[in-house]
Amino acid sequence: MTLGTSRSVEARDALTRAEAAPGGHGVPECDPDDLPDGLVVADAHGRVVCFNAAAVRITARRRADAIGRPLDEALPLEDLKGRRWWALTDPYGGLAIRTGQPERNLLLPGGREVLVAARYVRERPLGPIRRVVVTLRGTEARRRTERSHAELIATVAHELRSPLTSVKGFTATLLAKWERFTDDQKRLMLETVDADANRVTRLITELLDISRIDSGRLEVRRQPVDLAAAVGRHIQAHTARGQSPDRFFIRIRRPLPDLWADPDKIDQILGNLLENAVRHGEGTVTIEVAPTRAHEDEKGTAVTVSDEGPGIPEESMGRVFTRFWRGSPRGGTGLGLYIVKGIVEAHGGTITVGRGPGGGAQFRFTLPVGAPAYVTQGF
Repeated sequence: MTLGTSRSVEARDALTRAEAAPGGHGVPECDPDDLPDGLVVADAHGRVVCFNAAAVRITARRRADAIGRPLDEALPLEDLKGRRWWALTDPYGGLAIRTGQPERNLLLPGGREVLVAARYVRERPLGPIRRVVVTLRGTEARRRTERSHAELIATVAHELRSPLTSVKGFTATLLAKWERFTDDQKRLMLETVDADANRVTRLITELLDISRIDSGRLEVRRQPVDLAAAVGRHIQAHTARGQSPDRFFIRIRRPLPDLWADPDKIDQILGNLLENAVRHGEGTVTIEVAPTRAHEDEKGTAVTVSDEGPGIPEESMGRVFTRFWRGSPRGGTGLGLYIVKGIVEAHGGTITVGRGPGGGAQFRFTLPVGAPAYVTQGF
């Protein structure tokens, strides 16, 4: 077997030694080209014996030009100050106590950034190096995450500034000139302060929800939920705030299966979808609750909310449930639908967006029947 063979015995050994380990019989070998990250393996003499397909893609270097060459020539890297990285780290001649290099940003020829980590595999502790295993990853995903975090911080700062300025202004005015205002004026200012404080509270709740969704820690406390009654409560709240009862049409297709879900989070879903339909849509807002199949062998409940407004452009359909998407310039953080999708999926359900019969936006989410919390916690 030649050094030019990417699936060499040593390359495989660098990746998976499961079959040679006790109890490892029958474990399938791993092809380096199956790995999503770039993999470069150099032998005890510093010659490259593995250069997988992802490494070829990331470095834009042919495999044949890398296999068999010294590591520093096959994978020339510089730090962000322009210094040659292999000369700085000296894996083969450096301290014997070192086991590798943590992931860091380095530069490929041409100045393109790449994330690089290295592992030094030794014959024995403090012994000579048997091989150096290097992983490569593009920086695009990290940059997207950094941009997303920066956008989140900017959005939060912007959304907090307005209500906090209002709260500070009214409270300072009341404290300084309390006696000059009538009771009606005081009540109006205090009601404004209360509304702005609620706005801040809602924003903080959204941020906590995003954090839990992103980390997979969103808890669902399942209880019996009457979806039809929940929809009715939300419609009553909208009419109490001045919306005409004729603006809403509710269709309940019974019998509905018993649903176990988190009632507070269901209210959050319904509140967001109805608020969007009322604020951004036009005409009649139709809400339908119907039994369905959440999965092939599992009963579920589907809720559809549609309006008769201009709808969502086709080119925007794929971005509706992403962070900061806004359907119109009428305010909002652009986080609501991202949170709604996270809550629905935490329940094991799905949510889709399309065009309704009246031409407006139509959101449809489906929830499986579920099981009570004390049952699911037992598994």
